[in-house]
Amino acid sequence: MSLFDKFRQKVTDAVSSTKDAVSGALGFDRLKEGLTKTRENLVNRLAGALLPGRKIDETLMTEIEEILLTADIGVRTTTAILTAVRSRVRKQGLESAEALYDLIKDEILTILQAGGDKETVNAEPPYVMMVVGVNGVGKTTSIGKLAHNFKNDGMHVIIGAADTFRAAANEQLEVWAQRADVDIIKQSQGADPAAVAYDTLQAALSRNADMVIIDTAGRLHNKTGLMAELEKISRVMKKLKPSAPDEVFLVLDATTGQNAIQQAKEFTKVAPVTGLILTKLDGTAKGGVVIAIANEFKIPVRYIGVGEKITDLQPFDPQAFTEALFEKNNPNQVTA
Repeated sequence: MSLFDKFRQKVTDAVSSTKDAVSGALGFDRLKEGLTKTRENLVNRLAGALLPGRKIDETLMTEIEEILLTADIGVRTTTAILTAVRSRVRKQGLESAEALYDLIKDEILTILQAGGDKETVNAEPPYVMMVVGVNGVGKTTSIGKLAHNFKNDGMHVIIGAADTFRAAANEQLEVWAQRADVDIIKQSQGADPAAVAYDTLQAALSRNADMVIIDTAGRLHNKTGLMAELEKISRVMKKLKPSAPDEVFLVLDATTGQNAIQQAKEFTKVAPVTGLILTKLDGTAKGGVVIAIANEFKIPVRYIGVGEKITDLQPFDPQAFTEALFEKNNPNQVTA
């Protein structure tokens, strides 16, 4: 087996190990707990509308539409879900409202699965992840949690503190590096971000590291400057490793709802985003934005944050997410 094949297997095993933990009882319970507010806002309200004995009519469909929209699923995705549901109702000759519960669940799962599941490994070590996102979305926290996940699975991880414009960025990232027990490469505030990225990758190569995670500045208000900066970071890293960065992860704050979609639109214009991280799902009733993002961008959601603990950044599993969201909410179980 070649070095590349061994590395591919190592990273694949690491990701699979974390996914297995999520699908286990403890991980699933944590996911279900993290989605409580969204479940109350979306699924519990659906269950209350789709009661046994109620007939399918336009009044009901309008009510469902309102529920989906208020859960921040968005107009485009809500329309897609209802169009598919109406078609299945006609084809199957359904009349009872309670039948729509499983149809809606199925359509949501279909959308999430269609978002894609890009192969995690596509290059030789060290595997380089560049992380982008506006300030305040949980970018630094996500990097620390990613580093923890990979370190726990036996990988040598190095973080690059290339957000050199924000005063507290280095300090915050260093705290997370210490929590995750991984190396960090940094320079003084105002240093060239590309130089930090170059030094980080150079250190990773000399230390035979498996994973490099590069933090970047989140100054979306200056899109031209941000594009130039990200391009420069990529260009200098390619001098050491032609495929770098191997991934570009965009971090979005789920509590911002539709604003997260707007951020995704803007960032995908300036960066070759390969995966998404949705944070703070435990603190919002707007978790339906995950469904909207998966539908509109066809970029895979890679990780979701369901709590403050370092272990609460979970690989995104569409099946597990849908089951946790709809857990114990079958309309037949609703009591008066």
